[in-house]
Amino acid sequence: MRVLTAGASGFLGTRLVTRLREAGHDVVRLVRREPAPGPAGADERRWDPSTGTLDPSTLDGVGAVVNLSGANIGDKRWSADYKRELIGSRTSATGTLAKAVAAHAEPIALLSMSGIHYFGDGHDRVLTEADDPGEGFLSEMTRAWEAATAPARVAGRRVVLMRTGLPLHPAGGVLQPLLLPFRLGVGGPLGNGRSWVPWISMRDCLAAMEFLVERDDIAGPVILAGPEPARWKELATALGRQLHRPAVFPVPKIALNVVAGTEFATEMLMSQRALPAVLSEHGFAFADRTVGSAVAAAFQR
Repeated sequence: MRVLTAGASGFLGTRLVTRLREAGHDVVRLVRREPAPGPAGADERRWDPSTGTLDPSTLDGVGAVVNLSGANIGDKRWSADYKRELIGSRTSATGTLAKAVAAHAEPIALLSMSGIHYFGDGHDRVLTEADDPGEGFLSEMTRAWEAATAPARVAGRRVVLMRTGLPLHPAGGVLQPLLLPFRLGVGGPLGNGRSWVPWISMRDCLAAMEFLVERDDIAGPVILAGPEPARWKELATALGRQLHRPAVFPVPKIALNVVAGTEFATEMLMSQRALPAVLSEHGFAFADRTVGSAVAAAFQR
């Protein structure tokens, strides 16, 4: 089908575009500048989510819209202004797409990125799509993000809320900042290592998104996380084993407070023991069922 993608130039987006094209889909990318001239811009369409501008004809022939837009939560310290930007960048983009999908004559699905931090700190409790939201800024942000899809949902469109965990890849996400200390031989878990980390291998994350694009019988919240939850200590051990380095030097919370700010550090160390119940119920086959397998896959060429 034709798939319209927002956030296609990001860490996940660039890889998802490649994955969907390899599967035979016609991918069109939304950009916030003038499309590049010639063949380089043939798959680009301009939009401006800050003003809610999207040409309705952009959705002609589109079967699904995949929304990955949003400012990176780790790019800056969480000042009041940046927290507003984090929420606004998500709600404006999602609202623009949801309204366009709702208004279009064709039945277009909307698959919108969300986050596993919707659940707040679950401690040791097993979390599934049926659980209620938690507390904290990231939970608040995620609830606003999901609420922005309402126009499409009210119009009867298929809306999927992709509550995505932490994709493991050395080029970005949670693994990238861990690599240097591990390679220097001083790596270890974050905090006390006992918090549950909602990992997912990059290849399973992309495969799950492709699966959700193609399955018209799935709607609502869907957790994208590995099927066998692990703690930070287990992730660190798997990374140390992969890099042939020790994993015995924990990064204390006080150090994270200094580097990233107290609120960011607190929320990053929240525990989410999340299970991908919807994906499992619909027969999605995970390539990497354990965190060790996912870490090894991250470094395969």
